Amino acid sequence: MTIIESCSTNFQTTLAAPGRSSGIPAEADLYGWLVGSWELDVRHYWVDVSGRGIKGEAHFAWVLEGRAVQDTWIVPRQSELGQAKNTYGTTLRVWDAALQAWRVTWINPVTGARNELIGRRNGKNIVQVGAHADGTPIRWIFSEITPDSFRWTGEALNPDGKTWRLEGEFRATRMGGKGTR
Repeated sequence: MTIIESCSTNFQTTLAAPGRSSGIPAEADLYGWLVGSWELDVRHYWVDVSGRGIKGEAHFAWVLEGRAVQDTWIVPRQSELGQAKNTYGTTLRVWDAALQAWRVTWINPVTGARNELIGRRNGKNIVQVGAHADGTPIRWIFSEITPDSFRWTGEALNPDGKTWRLEGEFRATRMGGKGTR
């Protein structure tokens, strides 16, 4: 094994966790159900793209001794939209006991996007609120949640301060089916 292979193996082993830390109460576990791989049906990506049949994928795992859930979103699977609209990014969701909420950081190095949000349960949904780098308020919502599917929408507040503009909508189906993790 080369030094690079050894470092990569050590990094992956120390990053990954088998499950949620006991420091996160079970009732506060908003994201553990996402662990696994998901196929994404891209419905809206800045504009309505539902007719284009664009597919993506997302992969979620517990990391950092089970104190966080990290994902990778890849849209589209092939660079069909061109680099300006390509997504190959990661989200880190970390439980904040003092806040009693999740701190969510999204980074897409392809486009340079970075967003900071706070995630909480709202009824049956998970609502994450924050702002784009330019200060525009955003909300990202996991809804229609089942063990094997969910809907994710991303919205930004219009300049009128009252209405929300849809920026992204994805329908996700678990790869492997029936709650496979």
